[in-house]
Amino acid sequence: MEDWDGESLVEAPELPLEVVVYILSFLRSSDRKEASLVCRKWYNASQDLQFQRNVTFSFPASASSLELIRGLGRRSRCRLSISQLDGFSMSRRLLQEVGACLGPKLESLALPGSSITEASLLALLPCLTSLRRLDLGGLDSLFMSGAFLSREEHRRQVLWIARPVGPVRFGGAGFVGSSLPLRPHVQPSHRLHAAPPPPFVSRVPHRLRVDPYRGCPVGAVEDSSALLSLRNLRRLLTELKLTLVALDLSRTSISPESLRSIAQVQGLVLEELCLHGCKELTDYSVEALVKHQPALQRLDISACTELTNRSVEAAAHGLRRLTHLSLSGDWRITEKGVAELLSVRTLKSLNLSECLHISGTEMIKGLNCSGAARAQLESLNLKSCIYVRDFAVLSFTRHLGETLRELDLTSCANLTDLSACSIAAHLRKLVVLRLARCKEITDCGLLGVAEATRNNAEQEMGDEGPRFTGTFGIMGFFKPPRLPFEERPKVVTQNDLDQFRNHPGASFLALSRLEELDLSACPKLTDSSITQVVRYPDLRSLSLTALTEITDASLVSVARHCRSLTSLALSYCPGVSDRGVAQAAPHLHRLQHLYLSCCDNVTDRSLFLLLQHCGRLRTLDVSRCRSIASTTVDFLQSQLPFLESLHYSV
Repeated sequence: MEDWDGESLVEAPELPLEVVVYILSFLRSSDRKEASLVCRKWYNASQDLQFQRNVTFSFPASASSLELIRGLGRRSRCRLSISQLDGFSMSRRLLQEVGACLGPKLESLALPGSSITEASLLALLPCLTSLRRLDLGGLDSLFMSGAFLSREEHRRQVLWIARPVGPVRFGGAGFVGSSLPLRPHVQPSHRLHAAPPPPFVSRVPHRLRVDPYRGCPVGAVEDSSALLSLRNLRRLLTELKLTLVALDLSRTSISPESLRSIAQVQGLVLEELCLHGCKELTDYSVEALVKHQPALQRLDISACTELTNRSVEAAAHGLRRLTHLSLSGDWRITEKGVAELLSVRTLKSLNLSECLHISGTEMIKGLNCSGAARAQLESLNLKSCIYVRDFAVLSFTRHLGETLRELDLTSCANLTDLSACSIAAHLRKLVVLRLARCKEITDCGLLGVAEATRNNAEQEMGDEGPRFTGTFGIMGFFKPPRLPFEERPKVVTQNDLDQFRNHPGASFLALSRLEELDLSACPKLTDSSITQVVRYPDLRSLSLTALTEITDASLVSVARHCRSLTSLALSYCPGVSDRGVAQAAPHLHRLQHLYLSCCDNVTDRSLFLLLQHCGRLRTLDVSRCRSIASTTVDFLQSQLPFLESLHYSV
């Protein structure tokens, strides 16, 4: 090897693979993905098992997928999700390659949106000797006739294969027969193993209508094998009671009596139950469920509109191992019972979104109890809880600062800058923060100078009391409120910026671990705050939709300081133009989803820049961008190899 002067140089020795693996272990996943493109050795190092835990490879069935499957054969274990399989020769060949190359290595297999035949599935399963999870969700082609596995030899074959299989999911399958051989050969002693088998998940189709009196679907022949009846469901649960730990009955018309009947199956110990959208359930049925299934850890009773506080209190007192609870859309639930719920110290995730009567008062009482008996929430969802105000946010942020990782305050329209400052001051470990449509939050809240805003507001109000207009009569005594689009954001002064720079820890800069941030439709935010605080190295998803006051300055700043972005939403931002895209695109190599709908100052030039710098785009929305031509969109679509979704309309 020679340098530019012709002198010989000693070639540097190549680093061993183990050393490269060790170096990559210090990188974030997004950076490690970029490093894998350097050379073949770095790619092989990035595929080390310590980086590949619980990774599922998802792709549609195509001729190009054959090479991918052969390449995955070099891995010691693998998980696959293959969509759009059909009964033609290419799909059959693809399944044959899966069996031949990945048979003893495949741990999980899902076939969403496919229409394979029973023969193809039965030919594949014997090859998958290490299979631990099988997802047949949406395979109506298998179940529609009601004859799937109706032959005794097929049932014996699958029963033998199913011995090592853990979860088997039939989510979205519209026709599930009672003859399905879902009885794994697992002895009771297997429950005592340190590593128990994974949960079995069975999702009942939304077309199921359970008749609690006759034990069969309404309008169906009694004991039909084409549809799953209550009687057959109880029989199935009885057979699987030794390994069944999770059940999904979402969006069915299951009655209170039916739920109680299922909960009382002798020997059944559920850990997870999803009843989303079961609108016929009552407090009586939830109380019965809690009584007979006290080991439940995850419970979803969202959109069950007949439930009241009694259900909340029953869960709080009866489920002492509860970790995840969803009450979303249960609009009859009020503050009563929430305090008791937060005394469940195992509770980690609480979803109260769209519970219109929740204000946070009782939540504060529950969090004020002794630390030993207080919930250690990691996720809290208060979306559309319109009565939540600053005092509630200030209280729970202080109590949950060490544990909370995800917070959703979308559409909590009464929150102000004080809430924003409290989040920045106490929730330093947040990973996900959603503040969309919090219309009173301004630049001062993000910059951490909300106190000045409050003082200004108090000075403006003074001691004069309410102000009257000069006209009375039908117009009323008080000045009508200004509409949101009439209000202009408060101008950030140099004094505000100096205060921000002197105390950066009080601003959103302190939320350095953020990976997802949603500030959509907060109309009082401008470049003054976005350019100063949205500087997160790990940020993956950012939504600035409908921030009408931001310009190219915000786009360029975000691109330079958030290099890990994979999703960026800037729809309805009229200040974004080609100039901003030109400066930002070179920094957005990892971008996969970009939304620019109704950005009239974005033209064809921006699309060519995206083609040059953002070759990994999978989703692009340029609908109602009047300066973009359809011919340019067609050209872009033909040139971007990974593009899956393109939205364009004039």
